[in-house]
Amino acid sequence: MFDLILEKARQINDPFEQVFFIMVHLPYLQPFDDVNKQVSRLAANIPLVKRNLSLLSFTDVPNDMYISGLLSVYEMNRLELSKDVFIWAYQRSAFRYAAVRQSVGEPYTFRLKYRSDIRTLVNEIIRNAYTYKQASENIHGYAAKICEADRQKFIEVVESELLSLHEGNFARYYISPMEFKRWKKTWKAGNQ
Repeated sequence: MFDLILEKARQINDPFEQVFFIMVHLPYLQPFDDVNKQVSRLAANIPLVKRNLSLLSFTDVPNDMYISGLLSVYEMNRLELSKDVFIWAYQRSAFRYAAVRQSVGEPYTFRLKYRSDIRTLVNEIIRNAYTYKQASENIHGYAAKICEADRQKFIEVVESELLSLHEGNFARYYISPMEFKRWKKTWKAGNQ
């Protein structure tokens, strides 16, 4: 029955209809010993993620409304209340997501474009424990491979990354604590 539900969900083209179908059928089937409602709400977001739509959250939905909607399906085969709760919850989620997205802003596309190059270069500088002068030479040499319009910005971003490294964020460059400590010592000594 679980496979049948998944197959039917795949055949539904409208993402919102897919979401509602999953939300209604998974908890009704009870395929897991526990957490069926949570799994259904989580799985319901898959069609939304695939289409880059706002995710569905039930954080503001009163628990009794949600449960009443499910019980109306279980006991009376009536979808109306569940549908109303779903629509209400999705509208609230979409408004909240839009507000958060607006406050966060757009991703920094330059860093996204060169994230692999930045990571490679910062990693190399730290692993080799370059002084500031050695790092600067290395950054400029590497930047020569970058398109000319982006070179200066690339140099500034890499230098900024190096200057902002500390014990709480160096791991994102796949560096060991020992390598970071060694580089930090060399870096400070080279700047005195």
